[in-house]
Amino acid sequence: MATAAHQLTPEEASANPVPEAIVVRFAGDSGDGMQLTGGQFTLSTALAGNDLATFPDFPAEIRAPQGTLFGVSAFQINFGSARIDTAGDQPDVLVAMNPAALKTNVEALKPGGLIIADTGEFGQRNLDKAKYAANPLDDGSLDKWQLLKLDISALTVEAVKPFGLGNKEALRCKNMWTLGLALWMFDRDRAPLVEWLRAKFAKAPSLAEANIAALNAGHAYGETAELGAMGIAQRQVAAAPSEPGLYRTVTGADSIALGLVAGVQLAGLKMFYGGYPITPASAILHSLARLKEYGVTTFQAEDEIAAVASALGASYAGSLGVTCSSGPGIALKTEAIGLAIMTELPLVVVNAQRGGPSTGLPTKTEQSDLYQAVYGRNGDAPLPVIATRSAADCFDCAIEAVRIATQYMTPVMLLTDGYLQNAAEPWKVPDMRSYTPFPATHHTELPPEGEKFQPYARDAKLKRPWVKPGTPGLLHRIGGIEKALGTGNIDYSPSNHQAMTDIRRDKVMGIDVPDQAVAQGSTSGALVVVGWGSTYGPIASAVRRARARGVDVSHVHIRHIWPLPKNLGDLLGSYENILVPEMNTGQLKTLLRDQFLVDAKSLTKVSGQPFRIAEIETAIAAFFDNIPDNEGGELPPDNSQLPSQEAINP
Repeated sequence: MATAAHQLTPEEASANPVPEAIVVRFAGDSGDGMQLTGGQFTLSTALAGNDLATFPDFPAEIRAPQGTLFGVSAFQINFGSARIDTAGDQPDVLVAMNPAALKTNVEALKPGGLIIADTGEFGQRNLDKAKYAANPLDDGSLDKWQLLKLDISALTVEAVKPFGLGNKEALRCKNMWTLGLALWMFDRDRAPLVEWLRAKFAKAPSLAEANIAALNAGHAYGETAELGAMGIAQRQVAAAPSEPGLYRTVTGADSIALGLVAGVQLAGLKMFYGGYPITPASAILHSLARLKEYGVTTFQAEDEIAAVASALGASYAGSLGVTCSSGPGIALKTEAIGLAIMTELPLVVVNAQRGGPSTGLPTKTEQSDLYQAVYGRNGDAPLPVIATRSAADCFDCAIEAVRIATQYMTPVMLLTDGYLQNAAEPWKVPDMRSYTPFPATHHTELPPEGEKFQPYARDAKLKRPWVKPGTPGLLHRIGGIEKALGTGNIDYSPSNHQAMTDIRRDKVMGIDVPDQAVAQGSTSGALVVVGWGSTYGPIASAVRRARARGVDVSHVHIRHIWPLPKNLGDLLGSYENILVPEMNTGQLKTLLRDQFLVDAKSLTKVSGQPFRIAEIETAIAAFFDNIPDNEGGELPPDNSQLPSQEAINP
C-alpha cells in the first residue's frame, strides 16, 4: 500500500473540530483494483490530517471466477476528525462495482447509507453469477438505502478514449474514475495521486495519462452532475486533533519491519532475515528487503525449515536472526525453534496469524495461535511471547522482541495477525533519541589460565555468554542434545536434565516484564474486559462508549502473553467479572484461568472478520442486564439495542 507523510503543525494539532467519522467501503471483483483504490484513498485521507483505520478484505484465490460471490474483494476505511480505533462497524458509503460486490456487502451498510453502483456491470450474466433473481437496482429491494446508479464502465471508456486503449484496458481504469468521484465527495486533493500515477506508470506514459484522465473525469462528474439534488452533498471532514510532529501511514507489516531495524540498531547488531512466502506474513520480507542500508540481509529460502534454520545460523554467527510465517509455517519451524531454545541463541519469530487449521483461511484474520505460541513445542520448551495491538504498536513490540531476545539469549515469538498486517493507520514517527539502547555483547574474555571456557555459564539473568564462532581461545560446542551445566558437554543424567530444564524455565519466567496497566477505567470494579492483539480497537471503543453511559467497566490489554505481568493476577482478582473477547475459541481465557484461577468468561469469534464494536457492547450490557451468557460461550450480538456509532462522542 502507498504511504503518505504529513508534518502536523502546532496550529493543526490544537484545532478542536466537531467529532465526525465516516466509513467507506469499496467492493468489486478481484480484478477491479479495490485494494489499490482503497490504498490511494487512504493516502489522500492521511494527507488531509484525518485519523483513520483500514480493513483490506480479499479472497484467498489468486483470481476467483470474475463476477462470482467468492471472488469479491473489499477495502474499508473509517476516517474522521476524532480518534479512530477501528475500521468501523457499518459503512456509510458502499461502492459496488458489480452485483456480487453488492450482494456480499450491502447488508453491512447502515440504514440510510449510500450505495454507488456501476450499472454497466449489472447485466443478466453478472446477475446470474451473483444469484440475483431480479436486478436489485430496479426491484425496490434497496429502498432503505440511498442509491446512486452510474454507468461507471461507460463513463470511464469515454474518458480514456483519446488514449487509444482497447476496451479491456480502458475498463481497467474505472477504479480511478471511482476514486476521482470519492475524492470529490470528501474534498480531497488529487495532486498527490496524479504524481503517484505518473511514477507508477513511468515506463508507460500513455497508461499514466489515461488513468489520470479517468481520475479527473470521476472528480468532474461529482462537480457537474448536480448530485446535491439527490441528497448527495460534498462533505469536508476536519483534521483530527493530534500531537504536533511528522506522521506517516503504516501497515502492521511496515511497522514490524521498521521496529526490527530500530531494535537491531539499539542493540548494535546486524540482522539476518530468513523467510519463505506465506500469506499474510510475506509483506514483512518485502519491507525489509528495501532496508539493506541498515545492515539488514534478507534471504528467501526454499522452505520454512530452511528459513528458520538459516536465521538460527546467523544468530550463532553473531547477528540477530529473524524469521516470520503464519500458523502452518510456524508448525514447520517448531523443531528448529526448539533447537534455538536448547542452544539458547537469540531469535525473533514473527507469527502473522490467519484462520486455520491447515491452510484454513489464508487471507482472513484470527487469533488462534496463542496455544501454539505458548505451548506448541515438544518437551518443556518455554519462550517469551509478545502480542501487538495495532499497526503503529507493531513498531514498539518489535523493538521489545529484539531487546528480550538479545538480553536473555532466547528465541521470542511476536504475535500479529492478518488484520494488523494489512490494516493501515497514522503513525507519529518517533524520535529515536527517546529510546534507551540495549547493546548486545559478544563474549571475548578468555577464561582464567588452566580453565576451559564454559559456554553454559550463567549471569544474574541466567543468560549464557554469546560467542562468535572462531573467537580465539573460546572454542565450544552447542547443539540439540541436552547440555551439561556450565560446560555444555552432552549429559544425559537425570539430575542434569532436571537442572537444565529448570534453568531454561526460570530464565524465561524471570524476564523483566512491565507491570500490567489499565488502558481505561479503574483498578477494580464490576467488570473488566481483557484483550490481546488486534481486539484492542473494538474493545477500547466499546468500553469508552459504555463508560460514557456510566457503566462500571474497565479495559486491560495484555502485550506480554508469556511470561504474564507479575501484577496481573492481583489486578484481575480485583474485578467482580472478567470478559475476554478473542478471535479464537477461548485460548487467552483458558490461560488466565490456569495461571490465576479467575472465573474469566469468553466472547469468541472465528468468522475471519474482526470484532465489531457493537458485538462487544452487547456482551458488556449482558453482564449488567443479567442476560444469560451461555456458560462462557459466545454471546450473540444485538445491535438493535445499541446506539449508533455517530450517536456517541468517541
